[in-house]
Amino acid sequence: MRPAGRAQNESLYFNYPFFSAPQGKKRDHLTSNAQVVIVGAGPIGMTAALALAREGVKSVLFDNKSTFNDGSRAICVARSSFYIFESLGVSSAFLEKSLGWTTGHSFYRGQKILEFQMPDSSEEKFRPMYNIQQQYIEKFLWDAVSVNPLIETRWQSEIIGIKKKKNECTLRIKDPEEIYETSSNWVLACDGAHSSIRKFLGHRLKGENYEGRYVIVDIKMEHDYPTIRRALFDPDCRRGGTVLIHKQPDNIWRIDYQLNDNEKTQQALDENNVRDSVSAVLKDLNYNGSWELEWWSVYSANTLALDDYRDGRVFFVGDSAHIVPIFGVRGLNNGFSDAANIGWKLGWVLNNKAGKELLNSYSPERRGATIDVFYNSSKSSKFMTPSTYGWKLMRDAALSLALKHKFAGELANPRQFTPYKYSESTAIIKDTNENFLGGPKPGELLPEITIDAGYLTDLLGEGFTILCFNKDTSKKLDEIIPDGISVVLIDLLSRASKLLSVENKSAYIVRPDGYIAARWKNITPEKIIQELYKLTFKTEMSHDRK
Repeated sequence: MRPAGRAQNESLYFNYPFFSAPQGKKRDHLTSNAQVVIVGAGPIGMTAALALAREGVKSVLFDNKSTFNDGSRAICVARSSFYIFESLGVSSAFLEKSLGWTTGHSFYRGQKILEFQMPDSSEEKFRPMYNIQQQYIEKFLWDAVSVNPLIETRWQSEIIGIKKKKNECTLRIKDPEEIYETSSNWVLACDGAHSSIRKFLGHRLKGENYEGRYVIVDIKMEHDYPTIRRALFDPDCRRGGTVLIHKQPDNIWRIDYQLNDNEKTQQALDENNVRDSVSAVLKDLNYNGSWELEWWSVYSANTLALDDYRDGRVFFVGDSAHIVPIFGVRGLNNGFSDAANIGWKLGWVLNNKAGKELLNSYSPERRGATIDVFYNSSKSSKFMTPSTYGWKLMRDAALSLALKHKFAGELANPRQFTPYKYSESTAIIKDTNENFLGGPKPGELLPEITIDAGYLTDLLGEGFTILCFNKDTSKKLDEIIPDGISVVLIDLLSRASKLLSVENKSAYIVRPDGYIAARWKNITPEKIIQELYKLTFKTEMSHDRK
């Protein structure tokens, strides 16, 4: 919502573009078959399109809007998402605009009870977290999408039906000029929490709804407080409730405040009530300067997911597959990981570099990540918005103890987003009596460390990367390696080799998404190639899932 007298997309700091539906000659091929259709041109849909384009795969993006989503919405982008941006060639714009942060402060009745530091060091390429408004997230992704010849975008184009067939899907589309049909071999449903594709196919999100409601407000003010995440428990401005405060670029501040049980949602969204509530929060912050109201909305915390993120040739990605609470900033970041995951896998299958069985790993990997998110975010949600009297009693007791005892303050830690480990995936090879004394295991992200003039991750190729530590192994691999695979030789005496806990004839295989697919303490080049084919399901029969 916007203040009275301002249009829906009339922002104090951002100029919303306007996108027309396909016109003129662009309509000549609307009914042609598309290899991949992506429904939803939000952050997740555009990320998926760029991930496919990285693999050389064409896609068509559909969105029923004529511009980006309004308001700041999701604002916290995790380190792991920046690696995805980097792989797509868009990280520089994000780094230039966003505000990195590492610290969070929690207060109870005005007294600080917790200061947490997210893991960070000079060995890391990116900060643990960055604040940036969703409009900029969409803009920077769109800047890349709009110039990519492999991506076609159709705005103001609503999907009004879908029919599954054995080898394709038929979609019915309505735009300002007509209703038409197009077919596609594969469909990625990136159309958000109210997914039309999910509804048309008869799927339903399952899980838990929390009672807590929050009003989220963007305001513009010049305030010199650093980029530190602040949480206020039971403050004067919101007795019994919780307030979250984040600094964003362009002097925009995000304030989330909890509504009490007696406050009706519509009344709370009244502009005068929003202004009064914000003024009360700023008073608690001892801020007496001027400010302007930018935008506001309301949300509630839910942990909901599909039973399976795949239905034949349709994959559900981001909020169409799952809805998670904002606490711990897991929603958007989880969606980015979904898009990157299905992007490289579908690309490899379509390019015949992997068997179709690889696609069967998408739902277990990403739904497993969602369940892990639920486990962590549910703890945070029950602390931020206690769902029962018992939880509230326990939460308030912990906060009271935290005034004098440091250990109790740790209960207010939001448990920020961390990448999920694919330790049970079919798209990795587990350790088997390798006797590694340390180092990252298969299913974990490759850790970062400085090496030579850059970082370890700078050495990774666009496809699978084999890390080896012996010149003879490297030379032999170069002679027999399949297309799309990179070989990297790392000095056995380097700090990176120590981090990976390797010996002379050790090897790691890293997937296109930066996850470790396999590792061996002692292995021959020929055996590495055999194992690589297993990872890409090239030695097994491929079958479509019905």
